[in-house]
Amino acid sequence: MSRKTLLRTGPLRREAVGPYGPLAPYGGDGLVLPAGFTGRVVARTGRRVAGLTWHAAPDGGACFPDGSGWIYVSNSDLPLLGGAAAIRFGPGGAVADAYRILSGTDLNRAGGATPWNTWLSCELGHRGRVFECDPYGTRAARPRLAMGRFKHEAAACDPDREVVYLTEGEADGCFYRFVPGDWGDLTEGRLEVLCVSGEWRPVPSPAALLKAARHQVEEARRFDGAEGCHYAGGVCYFTTKGDRGLWAYDAQTSTIERLCEGVRAVTAAPSGDLYVARDTMQIDVITPDRTISPFLLLEGHGASEPAGPAFSPDGSRLYFSSRRGPAGDPADGRTFEVAGPFRH
Repeated sequence: MSRKTLLRTGPLRREAVGPYGPLAPYGGDGLVLPAGFTGRVVARTGRRVAGLTWHAAPDGGACFPDGSGWIYVSNSDLPLLGGAAAIRFGPGGAVADAYRILSGTDLNRAGGATPWNTWLSCELGHRGRVFECDPYGTRAARPRLAMGRFKHEAAACDPDREVVYLTEGEADGCFYRFVPGDWGDLTEGRLEVLCVSGEWRPVPSPAALLKAARHQVEEARRFDGAEGCHYAGGVCYFTTKGDRGLWAYDAQTSTIERLCEGVRAVTAAPSGDLYVARDTMQIDVITPDRTISPFLLLEGHGASEPAGPAFSPDGSRLYFSSRRGPAGDPADGRTFEVAGPFRH
């Protein structure tokens, strides 16, 4: 679990050079990184990865422990043929295996990892579902219908309050939390929506056909196309593509702060630093003292967007994808790994 982030209040302070120093081109894949860091493409759409053909439009992702190695899971943002796949890495970082963990679903954009090491893959389509998937590939994925039927974007587990936060990809979408009957079992529970007052109120019919979940509670607070979210240190961070914001929901005080603009996805390192994927092919680092600075650039991918940032369990490697590759084609997505002396 990451330490508490953003130790003081007030606006973020932009710095041209971050805690790792200036950036310089690395290798031939377009990566621009600080000194001491290395990068590589670990998967490319249509190419074989340990016997698996990697999916198009790679999107949300997360890492999971696997003995002395780890696993990176990635969603596929394709209509009807979406789903998710996993890459298993050995202790030294070599690719050991790759396999599907979810197939035949619709527009799997973001998602979220659970504390019990499952992956929540979210469908963005009309009346989309949340699927709980096994990143280790031994159990079949299962829909968690009690979490609602709407344009799901992302999920973030709050183990302190035993709830799962959910974002909605609508121009007048809401910010939800799912309260399971038993923590660790998402088959049953209560879906609630955040209201303007800061209170959470139950959604009467989360899977209703005639009245969308977001229209069932009049006092619900609206967000313009919410996307990725991540919980760390008592705060759920989430992004909105319509007004290009990064938001921080303080779960203890039930207050929301808008932190900055132009962010599409967010994750946290074990150090408490936030890593935010920008509208452009850039990932910035936000330190606990509220400085924001560039961490990496991906040159030549201007028609794409970054997605799925996630750290390996030991915090030594950062994974992310270019959803549409250099030419803006979802059939040419790339998934990257960056390794180096990340702060702990």
